[in-house]
Amino acid sequence: MSSPSDAVPVVLTVNGEQRRLEVEPARTLLTVLRDDLGLTGAKRGCDQGVCGSCTVLCDGRPIRACLSLAVAEAGRAIVTIEGVAGAGRLSPVQAAFVAAGAVQCGFCIPGIVLTAEAFLKTNERPTRAQVRHALSGNLCRCSGYVKLVDAIAGAVAVA
Repeated sequence: MSSPSDAVPVVLTVNGEQRRLEVEPARTLLTVLRDDLGLTGAKRGCDQGVCGSCTVLCDGRPIRACLSLAVAEAGRAIVTIEGVAGAGRLSPVQAAFVAAGAVQCGFCIPGIVLTAEAFLKTNERPTRAQVRHALSGNLCRCSGYVKLVDAIAGAVAVA
């Protein structure tokens, strides 16, 4: 385990803002986001990269923040669920989740929304099967995934 004296300076760009931190090399991005920056949207679920609750976007791609070292993400653009919407308005994906009633307990939803945001940037007209495949790395205990797929279908014209 690292001691505070092992901390190294790191500049993380989170939600468009550069943040200068002193971080122990073994600390995960999830821990730094939640504990140091107060961004609690990414959740600690399995802590093994399986459930997807800790998903954030790094250079536009979904990553598991519980498996990523904070020092390794320096210089990359990190987006958390707190950074998806702008000016107090929901993103189209977030609004579609609300409209479809896809938000239940909310624990997994930030990771699922971020996965959907990244997926839809590269798939403008996905099929329902493609949407289900895109969500396959995100586990939800509350839903049967139907409303989640419906929400993403509501955010774009799904074939």
